[in-house]
Amino acid sequence: MSNSVEGRSIIVTGAGRGIGRSIAEGLARAGARVVIADIAADTAESTAAEIREAGGQAIGLAVDVTDRASTRDLIARTVAEHGRLDAMFNNAGIAQVQPFNDITEEDWHRVMDVNAMGVLIGIQEAAKQFIAQGGGGKIVNTASIAGKQGYEPLAHYSASKFAVVALTQAAARAFGKHGICVNAICPGVVATDMWKLIDKGFKDEGLTSRDNEAFEGFSADILLGRPSRPEDLAGVSIFLASAGSDYMTGQSLVVDGGMVLL
Repeated sequence: MSNSVEGRSIIVTGAGRGIGRSIAEGLARAGARVVIADIAADTAESTAAEIREAGGQAIGLAVDVTDRASTRDLIARTVAEHGRLDAMFNNAGIAQVQPFNDITEEDWHRVMDVNAMGVLIGIQEAAKQFIAQGGGGKIVNTASIAGKQGYEPLAHYSASKFAVVALTQAAARAFGKHGICVNAICPGVVATDMWKLIDKGFKDEGLTSRDNEAFEGFSADILLGRPSRPEDLAGVSIFLASAGSDYMTGQSLVVDGGMVLL
């Protein structure tokens, strides 16, 4: 089977920056027609413009993944542009550092709404489109090593990423009969703006004393000797969007350089 994504119509949410951007750029370099979906319309379009300038095919669209109507509109506009949808990457996510006993209901709902409910809605709406097209299709969710082990003071973030792993498995069972493959990627410590915010959160809470201390501490035992770069996630993303992974579903692939061995 081919690992090609040439000509495939693929949405990546949270693709204006960080991991999502690198996934989208990798897919575009491999020939996919990519939709850059982001909460900020200007960020989505500027990222898409850079991909087009590099020779790729991309459009930028705004989406609020916590709003079902927004996600439906995103998929409808993608289909209007490309004629179909072939893969949906539910990548948008947020993080917050908060000591366990200080997590409020508001904190919980904010993180869970984006990271878990947003993935639920993305899976559901993509699956409806795939079924309407006659079946088949790829759904790829961004979980985390925090979806394999709980971290304090990232308890609510960890819970949201465990939820992504569970949704991936449940959706694989729900939609396998339609030929829809549902998998997840579990990155480790990735040098992105999100990790800068996490690192700042550790320092602000008095859990570390200097800049980058948490980032360096979490990265210290990675077997490949360095933290991840966003582009490290591109190759596995291309594979999961291609025919090469047609017999893989319900799996959560850890791509962390050997940080967590399961």
